[in-house]
Amino acid sequence: MLSRVADSIYWMSRYVERVENLARFVEVTFTVMLDLPGRENEQWMPLVNTTGDAKWFEEHYGVANRENVVKFLTFDMNYSGSMLASLRAARENARSVRDAIPSEVWELLNQFYYRVKDASKDPSTVLQSPLEFYNDVKWSSHLFKGTLDASMSHEEGWHFAQLGRYLERADKTTRMVDVQYYRLLPNVHDVGSPLDDLQWSALLHTVSGFEMYRKRYHQITPQRVVSFLILDRYFPRAVMHCIDSANLSLHAISGSSVDSFCNLAEQRMGRLRNELAFMRTEEIINQGLHEFVDALQTKMNKIGDAIHHTFIAIEPDADAA
Repeated sequence: MLSRVADSIYWMSRYVERVENLARFVEVTFTVMLDLPGRENEQWMPLVNTTGDAKWFEEHYGVANRENVVKFLTFDMNYSGSMLASLRAARENARSVRDAIPSEVWELLNQFYYRVKDASKDPSTVLQSPLEFYNDVKWSSHLFKGTLDASMSHEEGWHFAQLGRYLERADKTTRMVDVQYYRLLPNVHDVGSPLDDLQWSALLHTVSGFEMYRKRYHQITPQRVVSFLILDRYFPRAVMHCIDSANLSLHAISGSSVDSFCNLAEQRMGRLRNELAFMRTEEIINQGLHEFVDALQTKMNKIGDAIHHTFIAIEPDADAA
């Protein structure tokens, strides 16, 4: 497979996953607001903080209120991390490799992009019915991924799509956990209160994991939620599960054994996988949740860099110089 094609499929899948997770971020914030009258403004700045672009937001928007954050994360084409900008990037990547993906996948993604673009013409309609809009975004993403899995041969191209999807999902799960950290940080007296339980429950709902968590643990505690979302091998949005799945696709692409490595990407992925596999929740809490998440995101970014250098970037031929 051409490196250009592999790169486009990888990023097409990654951008769509990013859009879905942003929708989850915003949707659950609206839901939490229904249970926290009078504390609305406290809920929006954590979303901005976890993008890593708080300075950019303050320069262009100033106050982190509902209208500004929704526009910033959903419709701002000048912000490359917004839902609409990410969908445009996914669409452009898909358009460049239309001969390598099923036509149904291209059509669904094209329709998805134009639905969100049309909504951007009047953001006030989204603010009037936010849960309906963001739920539709989630289901459009599910339909895209389901169609891709059902109609694309599970060969190299599909594995690049899986690789992008699971790395993006792992990254966004850590950011969702970080949102919870930022929400509780200014209000330490809320820890252990009913409000604390509400926030952790909301986090589980963000990843559609509330029912699966209750089947496993029943009572909601911060330690158990952290364990479930980071170290669980079976929940599809847990970081450990995502790294496991990404690792399988990475080795399927190179053809090497999952217990070895033949390139930098596999080495970094395997090292992180082993680190998570032998980690205990107490270690995460003792290290500091935010500090652990920050370090984890750095390691995943380095895996992404290694994937680019291993499969995409073309190294100059020294002998030809």
